Amino acid sequence: MSKQQLIEKAIESRNNAYVPYSNFQVGAALRTKSGKVYTGCNIENAAYPVTCCAERVAIFKAISEGETEFVEIAVAANTERPVPPCGSCRQVMSEFFNPDTEIHLTNLKANTMTIKMDELLPFSFQKTDMDK
Repeated sequence: MSKQQLIEKAIESRNNAYVPYSNFQVGAALRTKSGKVYTGCNIENAAYPVTCCAERVAIFKAISEGETEFVEIAVAANTERPVPPCGSCRQVMSEFFNPDTEIHLTNLKANTMTIKMDELLPFSFQKTDMDK
């Protein structure tokens, strides 16, 4: 699957977003090492802290299906600049992505930025930080 096809899947997945409060649709498409693609959309709740972002939905879906090796993810929203992931999503990504995993950020105007995990969240908290 090409980068552009992955981005298109992320844009399409925005249509499934449940966003009655913010009306801010976000979509994500995650490609695994095995070649499977998992999509996600943001899902809001009246109790905002339990809302889940598109990136985490896609990652959690993949993990729940036994996939743990990820090649790239695309994230799309109707923003002025390529949409940046929130802090919670960055931390989850750092748990499951390699430092060189590609993250394609885009908006509906086709402005796209590709960065690697270690650029997105440098000096992230890692599971090795919990070792005694």
